Amino acid sequence: MLAACASSGGSGGGSGSGSKVVTYGSNAAVPQPKGAYETLFAQAQKVTGYTVDVNWVDHNTFQQNITTYLQGNPQDVFDWFAGERMQFFADQGLCDQLDDVWAKIGGNYTDAMKAQSKGTDGHYYFVPFDYYPWAVYYSKSLWAAKGYTVPTTWDQYVALAAKMKSDGLIPIAFTDKDGWPAMGTFDYLNMRMNGYDFHIDLMRNGTNWNTPQVKAVFDQWKQLIPFYSPGFLGLTWQEGATQLLNKQAGMMVLGLDQIGTIFTGAHADDLGFFAFPEINPSFGQDSVEAPIDGMMVSHSPKNRAGAVALLEYLGTAPRSSCGWPRTRPTSPPPTAWTPPSTPSRRPTRSR
Repeated sequence: MLAACASSGGSGGGSGSGSKVVTYGSNAAVPQPKGAYETLFAQAQKVTGYTVDVNWVDHNTFQQNITTYLQGNPQDVFDWFAGERMQFFADQGLCDQLDDVWAKIGGNYTDAMKAQSKGTDGHYYFVPFDYYPWAVYYSKSLWAAKGYTVPTTWDQYVALAAKMKSDGLIPIAFTDKDGWPAMGTFDYLNMRMNGYDFHIDLMRNGTNWNTPQVKAVFDQWKQLIPFYSPGFLGLTWQEGATQLLNKQAGMMVLGLDQIGTIFTGAHADDLGFFAFPEINPSFGQDSVEAPIDGMMVSHSPKNRAGAVALLEYLGTAPRSSCGWPRTRPTSPPPTAWTPPSTPSRRPTRSR
């Protein structure tokens, strides 16, 4: 949806008490969704009177340097993730409470979204902006040409991967240079084998890592390694997604937020997806990764009034001049899980 509204936009510079400029640290430096955010911020200026001066940084660099960034001289508002990844910095006093913002925007969000926006102290620190599914993605035209059908069980999934390999394809585009893409596969394996409650407890408390249940997850995972991209330890997620786009690979476990930046333009309609297959019938396929992205305010913003005005605007439904009435979901998002507290990576989030 962001990409549909993209166009170029401008931003000013400078900030301070009484300034009409809000500074913003963004992890969206790639053309899409950068262009869409530029359009959004231009519209925000018309409504709020504040110009948004953006520091654009690529996604991985932003994450890897987030702690240093927040301890230094961060922008007024910055991109981050809901749940425990937000709470990690709230507990350290590196971000500002947003209870006053939520007094204005609370009616626009579900209880699930509200819960993921609160710190451990019960105060709000986060404004959700979007959420999206992690799934198994594929090229619909490639699958139609090969006659592949969507697997729903683990045995079907592995059998399909073997068929793709015999057809000369990379069955599963898999990359681990960045670290976090592989975590999505672990999440699904653990939820499908041990259930959502076990997975949430593992992520929040970390007390069950040295257990037969977790060992079984890694043993199960070994079955997929022969079907992964050659040299996957040195590949970025963009390289894996490009293998899918170029029909060199048959499937990939990734988030729509990422792969949607690769399948753009005429390729967008060719992107298909299905839920990660069932392994233990007791848990089915209902648990879904649904990362929640949004915005936070730094601990000592130079222009807090402007930051509040911007977030109050972003937390409302109508906010685009390009025909995009972005509304909040009327039901809770897909089941989300909570990541480890390590802030330098983007494990599948709370999400």
